Amino acid sequence: MNPTLAIVPARAGSRGIPHKNRAQVGGKPLIAWTIAAARLSLRVDRVLVSTDCEEIAGLAKQLGADVPFLRSADLARDDTPGIAPILDALDRWERLGNAEPGWVVQLQPTSPLRTAADIDAALHVAETCDADSVVSVVASSQPPEWTQRIDIEGRLRPFLSTPVAPKRRQELAPSFGLNGAISAARPDGLRERASFLGPDTAAYVMPAERSIDVDTPLDLEIADFLLRRRDTQDASRRSRAEQVDDPALVALREPR
Repeated sequence: MNPTLAIVPARAGSRGIPHKNRAQVGGKPLIAWTIAAARLSLRVDRVLVSTDCEEIAGLAKQLGADVPFLRSADLARDDTPGIAPILDALDRWERLGNAEPGWVVQLQPTSPLRTAADIDAALHVAETCDADSVVSVVASSQPPEWTQRIDIEGRLRPFLSTPVAPKRRQELAPSFGLNGAISAARPDGLRERASFLGPDTAAYVMPAERSIDVDTPLDLEIADFLLRRRDTQDASRRSRAEQVDDPALVALREPR
């Protein structure tokens, strides 16, 4: 079976937060949470960080990731398509003599609350559905039928081209948005489409509290709070498990 390769794209620049991928959140650099989740995954065999930054490369190596090369500056601009560094990293990884992976998994470092169990579950969904790719999604907080746009005269207009009669939320079909936490694909399809999305893409649904995408200082504060709360809850569960001789609680000593 071909190995599963996780690629963590982490450029030096960032518009909203200076040195974002190295910013402290939950007591660790932001990128550390994603590398840890990838390394704890039962399905990921290798973790490759694609970066143009020597400091990020050094940090990633300390955290146990592979960084055999640096990304070129042309692939680290603000307007660089997100798929470009992934395809570049995949090609260069294989040119180093590594086997073509069975799955390529993109893990954005801006999703620090995504867990190893999420990664494993997403790949399980893809294989169960016999899909050639899978992306993580979160339930939309606002139904698209309620979304509006503002025209040039400042008036509200329905965002959808076909207006929908007002309905209660319970009467509307559930809608989902990409949360950016996990994208996985077979390498052949990924190269052919230059995208993780296609007609055969499966969805892995994640809860809102693990779908935080750090893009602004406020996002960083929210992620910091949620990560510290999770660590406190995990520590409390481990403490209780160590005090009680109960198999169900003992299993919580090493929570995923």
